[in-house]
Amino acid sequence: MRAYNTKHFLKILFSLHKSDTLKILFPTMILVGAYSYGIAYIELEYLHLTSKSKVSNVGMIHSLLGFVLSLLLVFRTNTAYDRWWEGRKLWGKLVNDSRNFAIKINLILGDDVQTAKQIARLLKFFPHFLAKHLSKESTRLALDEDYSEIEKSLKHHGPSEIVTLLTHKLNHLKKEGKISDIEMVYLDTQLSGFLDVCGGCERIKNTPIPYSYSSFVKKFIILYVLALPIAYVINIGLFMVPLTVFVYYVLMSLELIAEEIEDPFNNDENDIPMEAIAQNIERNVHQILG
Repeated sequence: MRAYNTKHFLKILFSLHKSDTLKILFPTMILVGAYSYGIAYIELEYLHLTSKSKVSNVGMIHSLLGFVLSLLLVFRTNTAYDRWWEGRKLWGKLVNDSRNFAIKINLILGDDVQTAKQIARLLKFFPHFLAKHLSKESTRLALDEDYSEIEKSLKHHGPSEIVTLLTHKLNHLKKEGKISDIEMVYLDTQLSGFLDVCGGCERIKNTPIPYSYSSFVKKFIILYVLALPIAYVINIGLFMVPLTVFVYYVLMSLELIAEEIEDPFNNDENDIPMEAIAQNIERNVHQILG
């Protein structure tokens, strides 16, 4: 996730980065500008249309379509942001569950340092592996410890296998009498929370916005922009060329932003900083369990 200071308005205004929509849309903006100029030339120089022409009535229909399009884009953007925010809340829950689990284990085990160390390694590795599990290509930061031995033992659904290893460890401690039945219930609730987070993130990851809806919005935007110079060039003239390009940039930027944030687990600039959160969990567990 790109870190920035919201108070630095001018720096944000003039900065360009990899995911900036201006960079992505610039080639198609040139095509839209050329198309608008061609429409302006045909209507003004070739057909000699004026503001009294019947073509000017197209602007009334265009205004109504603009209202409908604005509603669609608002719904599209809100839906995408809801998915991003739900993912962030799930990772926040993982932070809380990890801390609570570590605190309880630390109090229960007391002087059993060796067992606490084994549980801590699994607990610290879980968020890192979950980030790798959710992202297409993990951008792993340098970890404080080597977890390659744990990672090699995971063969299928990694997060579930890590929770299974933790559950086996707790059951072994319960048989040895180090954990009571009530304490086991509390710890099991925390472990279930880990898989709840994983399942919630997988639901967001594997359930994209329906293709028909996304495709319809894109087509609507293109048709709306293509109709702009036809409807208004006889009233505004060549000034309609940059205006059409600007409208296209704004509308398509909203669609591109919605596309990017609706899947918040790809390690892009606007996605959830999963590895940074995982590093924070690792530090917290290390501080609690030593």
